[in-house]
Amino acid sequence: MKLESFWQATAPAFSGAATDPLPSQADVVVIGGGFTGVSAALSLARSGLSVVLLESGEVMSQASSRNGGHCNTGVAQNFASLVASQGLEQASRFYRAFDDAVSYVEQLVQHEQIDCDFRLCGKLKLASKATHLAGLREAAELMRRTVDPEIELLDKAAVRQEIGSDNFHGGLLQKRGGQMHMGKFGVGLAEAAARSGAKIYPHHAVTRLERLNGYQHRVHTGQGEIVADKVLMATGCSNVGPFPWFQRRIVPVGSFIVVTEALDDELLRQVLPHNRTYVTSLNIGNYFRSTADRRLVFGGRARFAVSNPTSDSRSGEILRQAMVQMFPQLSNTPLAYCWGGMVDMTADRLPHAGEQDGVFYSLGYSGHGTQMSVWMGRVMADLLAEKQTENPWQRASWPALPGYHGKPWFLPLAGLYYKAKDRLS
Repeated sequence: MKLESFWQATAPAFSGAATDPLPSQADVVVIGGGFTGVSAALSLARSGLSVVLLESGEVMSQASSRNGGHCNTGVAQNFASLVASQGLEQASRFYRAFDDAVSYVEQLVQHEQIDCDFRLCGKLKLASKATHLAGLREAAELMRRTVDPEIELLDKAAVRQEIGSDNFHGGLLQKRGGQMHMGKFGVGLAEAAARSGAKIYPHHAVTRLERLNGYQHRVHTGQGEIVADKVLMATGCSNVGPFPWFQRRIVPVGSFIVVTEALDDELLRQVLPHNRTYVTSLNIGNYFRSTADRRLVFGGRARFAVSNPTSDSRSGEILRQAMVQMFPQLSNTPLAYCWGGMVDMTADRLPHAGEQDGVFYSLGYSGHGTQMSVWMGRVMADLLAEKQTENPWQRASWPALPGYHGKPWFLPLAGLYYKAKDRLS
């Protein structure tokens, strides 16, 4: 079993990196070479602006290619709960933003002809306990009336036709959910941005941001400096670098994934006959899907810990046990890949985007970023290019987390809390 991301290991190499020295000036400097940053760079370049993207490592090396491969509509929370906290109008706006984001990813794949196995297949949220059905039913009825008339609530018998496991008591089917090969999509998006004129510099970590006036900053790196008329932060967890304001508002939480060797056709039909994307209803639950080459991708927050080789390996064994408990048919199926990554979690589990001290940002996707980050790259590019646009994640304030300064010391306690909630719910 390889301790590396399946998406990265099976994606083509990025060939569009800039080879000339860092220029002295740009209309926009984008910090971060994941989906948000590269999508923004693509849109900015097509708007005729000079854009430089700085990435501390390789392009698409963090969350954008270390996730579960889902591209789904819908918010992270139960929709009824979101309505209770945000109001129906705002919650509906958030929900529709995710639907727009999936459509935008689909359009980009088609327009740029990115070979990434994209397909709309539907997302099924599975009730891990009988008591969870009431919450799914409430959400389904509300969503059907307001934001998604096609949503379906499935009973236990119907779910058993959807998935080869007896573990679940019902489910919520959202038909616009999708999936793709994240590594191939990310590299294809980056190549499109480079072709359009964006200068992309891997291994250019930002060491300092020096505000000159208004939005203008001098951006310092180990390879030189560049003056930017505007700066866009697209750094996910933001836990590395000179970004203390953001580090007090985003908690990096580890999420871990395993991928099996290829399954034969009959076994795959037994396990996932409809080949959708799937997520369970527990707080510490699982998410899974198949790949174009018939593997099972199975992930979750196996441990409340940061991602590193030791943690990834331990989490991989926990995930293997959970996978076999859910699908006994896979007890003899070997694992081929195991990896972890950091989720940029916010207190409200919603993205935040706007401007702080002259720096624009879009961050905090909280585990639902593969579609939203791509869409928000375009939204922020339109804002920076001074085109008319709407930013659904602009809020009046973004409070810091009390007692938190960038090191998630409380993750083990959070794990115990959510495990207790899962036992009692």
